Amino acid sequence: MGIGLWMLCAAAVFFAIRSVPFGRPIGWIGELAAVVISALIAGAAATALDFGGWKEPDWRAGLFVLFASVAVCGVVRFVRLANSEP
Repeated sequence: MGIGLWMLCAAAVFFAIRSVPFGRPIGWIGELAAVVISALIAGAAATALDFGGWKEPDWRAGLFVLFASVAVCGVVRFVRLANSEP
């Protein structure tokens, strides 16, 4: 159940960031991969920090995953914009 909460948070972040046009790439696969991977890593970190777990949903783990995924996607877009030609 906890991993389902992580993926639900990842889906919420993905659809929210796709609605922001600034820095959005044409393809969506890269952003989806970044969101899912960051959600799994943040969820594992939340489990290691002993709030939530992969078997039990906890609002603190969901919030941690949400914020971590938003931060990773922000960094991905920033790097993409920094490397683009003017």
